[in-house]
Amino acid sequence: MTSVAREIAEFQDAGSLVDEAAAQRMGINRTDQRCLGVLAMRGAMTAGQLAADTALSPGAMTAALDRLEHLGYVRRVRSSTDRRSVLVEITPTAQRIIEDNYTPIGLEGMAQLEQYSDEELAFLRDFLRRGREMQMRHAARIRSSPSVPPSSEDA
Repeated sequence: MTSVAREIAEFQDAGSLVDEAAAQRMGINRTDQRCLGVLAMRGAMTAGQLAADTALSPGAMTAALDRLEHLGYVRRVRSSTDRRSVLVEITPTAQRIIEDNYTPIGLEGMAQLEQYSDEELAFLRDFLRRGREMQMRHAARIRSSPSVPPSSEDA
């Protein structure tokens, strides 16, 4: 069990390295990258919805969108169904860069998954879903905990 837990941690670290490299290539920080990722997966949404999905405050969301819009990665457009509402959408340029970065990983991953039986894939899917839900619960727990200032011993 310990070796599996270690592989999971190393898998998460490797994914973080990929995301860091992709963010660096785009000239953005990881928060802005998370916003782009949500938009790329879920499509256009309001800034409020995006803030909720990324656990950002309204002020942090506005700053992130301003940076991403300045770089040409998102645009704000009026909703076609409610003219009072503004939607944030990813631009074709950002979509292309994201696909350039992540499509080779997805293709290689899909090839690896083809080696598994339907039963093994169902197990893996359930394991990953439960793991994601656990991570989300703990992210919320940590965010709601009081900040801990560094001790003088750490200086």
